Amino acid sequence: MGWGRRLVTATPYLWLLLFFLAPFIIVIKISFAETLIAQPPFSDLAQYVDDVLTINLNLFNYIDLYEYDLYLTGYLSSLKIAAIATGICLLVGYPVAYAISRLPEHSRNLALMLVILPSWTSFLIRIYAWIGLLKENGLINNALVGIGIIDEPLVLLHTPFAVYLGIVYAYLPFMILPIYTNLVKHDHRLLEAAADLGASPVGAFFKITLPLSVGGIIAGSMLVFIPAVGEFVIPELLGGPDTLMIGKLLWNEFFNARNWPGASAVAVVMLVLLIVPITIFQRYQAREMEEAQRG
Repeated sequence: MGWGRRLVTATPYLWLLLFFLAPFIIVIKISFAETLIAQPPFSDLAQYVDDVLTINLNLFNYIDLYEYDLYLTGYLSSLKIAAIATGICLLVGYPVAYAISRLPEHSRNLALMLVILPSWTSFLIRIYAWIGLLKENGLINNALVGIGIIDEPLVLLHTPFAVYLGIVYAYLPFMILPIYTNLVKHDHRLLEAAADLGASPVGAFFKITLPLSVGGIIAGSMLVFIPAVGEFVIPELLGGPDTLMIGKLLWNEFFNARNWPGASAVAVVMLVLLIVPITIFQRYQAREMEEAQRG
C-alpha cells in the first residue's frame, strides 16, 4: 500500500482522534478530579513530588450520580423526551418520505430542498422564532382568538408541548432523509406482483414496503434520538422550569455551580448510555452498505 493511500485511510482516524477521542479522554480525566475554587476548578490527578508519582482518583463524582436523585431524574427525563420526540418524528416523517419517494423524479429534488431549506437558517434563530409563535400574544394565539376557537390565549410556551414541538421541528429532516433514501431504492415490481396476487395496497404496504424500510427507520430514529438526548438549546428556550434534561444539568454544573468534575462524570455516563443506540446505528449502516455493494 502506497503512502498516499495510507494517508487517505488514516485521515478519518486522525480526525476522530483529535476531535473525539482526545477531548473524551480529557473529560474522563476531569471526572476523576476534585472540585476546587481555583483556575481551572479541578485538581490534578497525577502529582510528582520528591521523585514520587502519586495518582489520586476521586470516585465521589460517580457515586454522587447514584445517590443524588436529580441526576437520575435528568437521565430518565432526557431519554423519555427523546424517545417520544423520535416517535413523533417517525409518525410525521415516514409519510412525508413515502410521498416524496413516489413523486416523479423531476419533482423529488424540489421536495427534498423544501425539507432541507429550514436548516440553512441558524438553529438558534429558528428556535427563537418559535418563541414569537408560541407566546401568549404570539401569532398562534392571536390567530386562534381571532378565528373564535378560543376566548383566552393558551399557555403554549415554556411547557413540555413546546419542547416536543421544538425537537420535532428541528430534527424532522434527519428522520425524513434516511427513510426517503431507503424507500426510493425499492423495486416497485414487488408491489405490482403483490397486487396481481390479490393483496390490497394497505396489505402490500405492511407486508413489503414497511419491512424493507426498517433500515431507514432505524437510521432516522438514531439520528434523531441520539442528539435529542443531550439537547440544551430547545429545553432552555422553549421549556419551563419543570423541564429537566441532562443538557441543562450539564450547563448548570459547568457554568453555575463551577463543578467541572461532576459535570464531566454526567457527560461520561450519558455517552455510555448512548453507546447502545450508536452501535445499533453503525450496525445497520454497515448492513445497508453491504446490501448496496451486493446490489
